[in-house]
Amino acid sequence: MALLPESIEMKNDVTGWRRYLHERPEILYDVHETAGFVAGKLKEFGCDEVVTGLGRTGVVGLIHGREGSNGPTVGLRADMDALPINEITGANWASRTPGKMHACGHDGHMAMLLGAARHLAKTRNFAGSVAVIFQPAEEGGAGGLAMVQDGMMERFGIERVFGMHNLPGLPVGQFAIKPGPITASTDEFAITVTGRGGHAAMPHLAVDPIVTGSAIVTALQTIASRNGNPLDSVVCSVTKFNGGFAHNVIPETIKLAGTVRTLTPHMRDLAEERLRQIATGIAASYGATADVNYQRSYPVTVNHPFETAIAGDSAALTAGEEQVDRAVDPMMGGEDFAYMLEARPGAFIFIGNGDSASLHHPAYDFNDEVIPYGISYWVNLAERALAA
Repeated sequence: MALLPESIEMKNDVTGWRRYLHERPEILYDVHETAGFVAGKLKEFGCDEVVTGLGRTGVVGLIHGREGSNGPTVGLRADMDALPINEITGANWASRTPGKMHACGHDGHMAMLLGAARHLAKTRNFAGSVAVIFQPAEEGGAGGLAMVQDGMMERFGIERVFGMHNLPGLPVGQFAIKPGPITASTDEFAITVTGRGGHAAMPHLAVDPIVTGSAIVTALQTIASRNGNPLDSVVCSVTKFNGGFAHNVIPETIKLAGTVRTLTPHMRDLAEERLRQIATGIAASYGATADVNYQRSYPVTVNHPFETAIAGDSAALTAGEEQVDRAVDPMMGGEDFAYMLEARPGAFIFIGNGDSASLHHPAYDFNDEVIPYGISYWVNLAERALAA
């Protein structure tokens, strides 16, 4: 176990940065103040290069090792954006902007990576270069894809890339990782069911889209229970059901919407195919029609085996082998770090946030006791991946 002494010494400074960022949440790509703060710190630390505006509002700081720019480059990524949620923590550093808050811990992710950047820029105990990546628009805006498409990997010669996310419920000082799929693909669907409106007292003269839609909602659950291999994961959740406007009127249309989560390309294809078949087939059997709009969003986040081992070893060096779960169950939430892992080999790891409110909850707050572990992990990872 090797918590860096400097990670403990700088904890108060890094906590201050974290709380400053927590007070000033920004959404998706509109993270100009956040990006400015990050870029200013990276320049202050003496990074060899600081580039802004990648993927619209992303920031990358490049730190060369002892031998200058010779050698490979490893990317370390943190996300910057907040969520459209009203905060209820009551903390002294709570959001100053109604309707926006850091409810996913991205303030903590940024602060820990900034702390690691300060240490790495000071010590440079590695061969090659470290690119510290601060990404916008993780929360639904595909900022990771935007940075990849903006040529970030090629511009900085990044050969491997690593990400980290806090996890409520996992004790502080513990890490969790696995090779292969670790978070799910995130697809969205909207279904418009059209029947024939009429008087609620004369349903035989109408085609009721509410009854039709209810049958569709129920039948969609058979994708998991009857179509998918029981050993493969799929979630199909209908989260919106909107229709009707009066107690005595059968409406003409209703709208359903929801999300599909999977961990393999085969299951992703199967879920989309069956959703379309079920919606249109059931609607036809009721004399109605169903228009399906299916949008694929983030792909599965797939950890590469070699890089997963490096990340796990770095976590063990930080906290002790007994504090690292190297075979954690994958999670059905999504993560757009998946796009970076499609572009380069790498790994995504969870770091414990302790007993806190869940992610995306208005009472959530990042646990500042995690900070020394996150800084130490990043430094150990950089030095291990770029051993001098």
